[in-house]
Amino acid sequence: MTTTATTDAALDRPLYGATFGQAISRFFKKYATFSGRASRSEFWWWYLASAIVSGALSLAMSLSGGWMYDAATNTMTPPSGGYVFFASVLGLWGLATFIPWIALSWRRLHDSNRPGPWWFIGLIPIVGGIILLVFFLLPSDPAGARFDR
Repeated sequence: MTTTATTDAALDRPLYGATFGQAISRFFKKYATFSGRASRSEFWWWYLASAIVSGALSLAMSLSGGWMYDAATNTMTPPSGGYVFFASVLGLWGLATFIPWIALSWRRLHDSNRPGPWWFIGLIPIVGGIILLVFFLLPSDPAGARFDR
């Protein structure tokens, strides 16, 4: 049985057809929850939001000026305060979302009826990430309900 996005599903069930806002909200509500399932819309909306935030911070960091080489004096000039600030915020963003990202990925694997430890296949250089991407793209499998609690 699928749940539409017009009404939020219980947090222990996937929310099929989640909107952008619902996906973000559920990501933070289920911060480090590795049990249950996550729908494709929950997963990919969060992926987009994370890419936007990371991209904006990276752009701000690069535009604020990093290490520069001065050919006239053969020295490196240190980065600006803005660069350090945005680099710090980007690092904090990465730390704050790392475990929840793994948990969301784990739940997405559950929704395609795969055990969460399949996530580790992504650590295999080149081919592992491709395999994991295919798993994330697969449609929901009703048999994945075995991972619900």
